[in-house]
Amino acid sequence: MSTLKPFYKILLTMSLYLMVLSLNCQNIEGKKIVVIDPGHGGKDSGAIGLNGIMEKDIVLSLAKEIVQLNTNNKSDFEIYLTRYKDTLISLSDRTRLARNLKADLFISLHCNQSENPTARGMEVYVNAEGGNFLKESVLLAYALQKQIKTKLGFESRGVKYGDFQVLREVTNYCPSVLVEFGFLSNWDESEYLFYDVNIIKLSNVILDTIYKYFEI
Repeated sequence: MSTLKPFYKILLTMSLYLMVLSLNCQNIEGKKIVVIDPGHGGKDSGAIGLNGIMEKDIVLSLAKEIVQLNTNNKSDFEIYLTRYKDTLISLSDRTRLARNLKADLFISLHCNQSENPTARGMEVYVNAEGGNFLKESVLLAYALQKQIKTKLGFESRGVKYGDFQVLREVTNYCPSVLVEFGFLSNWDESEYLFYDVNIIKLSNVILDTIYKYFEI
């Protein structure tokens, strides 16, 4: 098995290289590039809900639905994911992808968890140390929490500053936020995220917010 590892590494590098080449051609045409990062993956399940759902699965389903909706809309935006399957990608590789693709926007998707079963609501984080795109990141963060609260009824725990590696390594290259979509330790929110129909609703709101953000 160990003899196959270098081969898979070469395939991964070639895939990334081809993606960057393709995207560079599209950038010449003036298309906006959005990188969405579904957190965790593989052996890292992230939070586990009271009903057994896993954070890694929820955020991947959410990210893939956003891509599909954007494709159906035939928009002027290109959306790429840091992972398309249940695989564990290092944080450095996730941010490197965004930088190599010269992303115009980076959004990391997560779900929350707490020992307090009554804790609920979404949070949106921007980089605690600021960065070249702090103002734009804060604008996007407020827009996301406002739209999700208004259209879907999510409680908002506000926009916060956090020291997350995925934000730290991207904030000087493009606007970037990390979103925590409710608490899987809360029965109501865990149940909400269990159903595909709600994932589609959430995806629509996120995508619509991205569209409106670029209109500013």
